[in-house]
Amino acid sequence: MSEAIQSFSRTLADLKAAGHYKNERIITSPMGAEVTVEGRTDPALIFCSNNYLGLADHPEIIEAAKHTLDTRGFGLASVRFICGTQDIHKQLEAAISRFFGTEDSILYSSCFDANVGIFESLLGENDCILSDALNHASIIDGVRLCKARRERYEHCNMQDLEQRLRASQECGIRLISTDGVFSMDGDIAPLAEICELARKYGALVHIDDSHATGFLGQTGRGTAEHCHCLGQVDVITSTLGKALGGGSGGFTTGRREIIAMLRQRSRPYLFSNTVPPPIVGAALKTFEILSASTQLRDKLAENTRFFREKMTEAGFSIRPSVHPIVSIMIGDARLANEFAEEMLQLGIYVVPFSFPVVSKGMARIRVQISAAHTREQLERAIACFLEVGRAKGIVHSAFL
Repeated sequence: MSEAIQSFSRTLADLKAAGHYKNERIITSPMGAEVTVEGRTDPALIFCSNNYLGLADHPEIIEAAKHTLDTRGFGLASVRFICGTQDIHKQLEAAISRFFGTEDSILYSSCFDANVGIFESLLGENDCILSDALNHASIIDGVRLCKARRERYEHCNMQDLEQRLRASQECGIRLISTDGVFSMDGDIAPLAEICELARKYGALVHIDDSHATGFLGQTGRGTAEHCHCLGQVDVITSTLGKALGGGSGGFTTGRREIIAMLRQRSRPYLFSNTVPPPIVGAALKTFEILSASTQLRDKLAENTRFFREKMTEAGFSIRPSVHPIVSIMIGDARLANEFAEEMLQLGIYVVPFSFPVVSKGMARIRVQISAAHTREQLERAIACFLEVGRAKGIVHSAFL
């Protein structure tokens, strides 16, 4: 065995010993409120999926994907500017722009690709990126590929952001980049204040709205709508792989000139195959469903309020927010792993998060509520959390 392989083996053993090793469970059913897990005879209620609106197994979306497979094929075997653009790709980009009220949109294979492709395409060595300290890994990787100056401001700290804007006034283009919703805690960026600072100092604003598109805000237009600043964000990246059906694909939407620059320069767009037709057809149906009614978004908001309220009453330490990401703080990584395994034994599928995804000592069970969950299913999950929480000495509440 080579030295390198021995080193990898030691690292993997250390991860297991520390409780940081990530095991993958095997699901043998479609994604829904309930799933079938390999090794279990009974289905489990899933509380760790990004299936916020319950659309992953929606019959109309599945039918739209099948129809597009029949009429447009499986894939185009090419990138967009060669022979990878169909009429439906342009239709979806137009639908995204209508939904967000933006000037233009561009599709990517994922939001990760959208974020990796944005900074290098727009900014050079005389420019500056001001990035929130807890931004998603895809933003961090995109920033690393860019030669622009980098300023990392304290998480959601507008005082620190303003100081860095003042200190970077000699730069050319300045772009403030932030998650709309931060995925580990479900906290929401103070977007109205960010936009105000951007206007004051002549900066552009970018948000990754992957954990907001389709359900945050009064009509599901995301963080900008929630923060009452629709139309003030210059460029938005997001995903088709979470609330919008849960398949794959991402997009960037915003100012016409920015999207045009991405079509000419963005490497993940220029050198990756186009989004497959069945996903495009399904996404078009998803935007049609979202534009027709806020019923699913409203159900999700009600489920979120109920779960947060009852878990707080039960004595759990949870991160405050209105978002359906509900982080149940455990602290110790091994304890979080044990907690998740015991929850699965009770038929509740949840996943622990620990270092390096979160800081050491901040391990948690990240719960994600869905519009597909019934009140009875939420109550069952809360009861199981309480049973395991009491057994582990995490809560001592007399609740339930």
